[in-house]
Amino acid sequence: MIRRSWMTGASIEATLELWASSLRDVKARMRPLFRQERVAISAGQFLDGLLGEERRKTGWMRAEAAGDPGPWRQQAILGRGHWDADALRDIVRGYALETLADADAVLVVDETGFLKQGKTSCGVARQYTGSAGKITNCQIGVFASYVSRHGHAFIDRALYLPKAWTDDPDRMARAHVPENVPFATKPALALAMIERAIAAAVPFSWVAADSVYGVGDIEMALKRAAKGYVLGVNANHPFRSWNKPLAVAGTAKDIAEALPEDAWRRLSAGDGTKGARLHDWVYLELADLDANDFDATFPGIWTRGLLIRRNVADGDLAFFSTWCPIGTSMEKLVTVEGHRWAIEDSFETAKNELGLDHNETRSWHGWHRHVSLVMLAFAMMTVIRHRANAMPPPKTMRRSGRKTEN
Repeated sequence: MIRRSWMTGASIEATLELWASSLRDVKARMRPLFRQERVAISAGQFLDGLLGEERRKTGWMRAEAAGDPGPWRQQAILGRGHWDADALRDIVRGYALETLADADAVLVVDETGFLKQGKTSCGVARQYTGSAGKITNCQIGVFASYVSRHGHAFIDRALYLPKAWTDDPDRMARAHVPENVPFATKPALALAMIERAIAAAVPFSWVAADSVYGVGDIEMALKRAAKGYVLGVNANHPFRSWNKPLAVAGTAKDIAEALPEDAWRRLSAGDGTKGARLHDWVYLELADLDANDFDATFPGIWTRGLLIRRNVADGDLAFFSTWCPIGTSMEKLVTVEGHRWAIEDSFETAKNELGLDHNETRSWHGWHRHVSLVMLAFAMMTVIRHRANAMPPPKTMRRSGRKTEN
């Protein structure tokens, strides 16, 4: 699966060599997870299948690509095998950061749905998912994507278990959910990912997320860790300024509707598939706080604010609670918010090309193993693209303008 549109700098020959060496590299990194060589080989073949051209990454399709008589070996990687999916998650994170690490990076948190039939797949329930735009039978996975100027890749994931699951011990046991897994809200899952990233010394300065994750414990944890954020909030979320020239108070929607037209600025949140993603924006500084005011262990003045986005076409409004070092510009905050597009692009690519939502297992371990292997495949593609595009373009023979005399 080599897409030349991603790799503008490298020749085809160099790209093939880079692809082969990268695949050997990632297989070697996950080899210590498996006790037996034959299981490690099957895991490598599973990865080959995810990266293959088959549109459906089913067990039979992966088995056919691996030359197996049936899907049993491929399915065993997700089910019967004994290996730690969280250890693979940590390998993926370390591997991705070797290429993507940047102090000004943004950690983007979002969720996606996995459409399912029946009631036995771990975490499945009738619940809303933006993937379908409605309430439907599905699993929900919460993800963290690392986004920097070098590229983006998933570095963490968690399966959301509704209360209908965590309140039913027999159902949990049938899906092989570990006994120490309690009910956790989606924001709680996201907070755990942020805390894991901080504990692992992942370099990032910002967190961006939509309104599902926009208030509460996540805000306080980021403040105490000296991380800025642009977090979505609902239209009825209250804001109030103090000691600022422009006094505002009320819900985000009421504040936005009271603004004069000349308060808005048209800015790009970054380039999308159709060029610059232009919206109208307003940024209101609400208060400046000393780090000591929120029990931080570092010095400095930070600004709490409200960022408002207005759709150019239909006037639809979106609201974001912000936290940043004093003096941070609106342009910077808009750019941080625009990084959320990267995880949406990642979900689409991972589903369409790597089979993120093609998991056929029903267990807790099966979901986390499948998703972690997809994350590794995605990270490998990101690393290949970065390295290939950094290569100098192949030299071409210059044509002589002189005519040959007869």
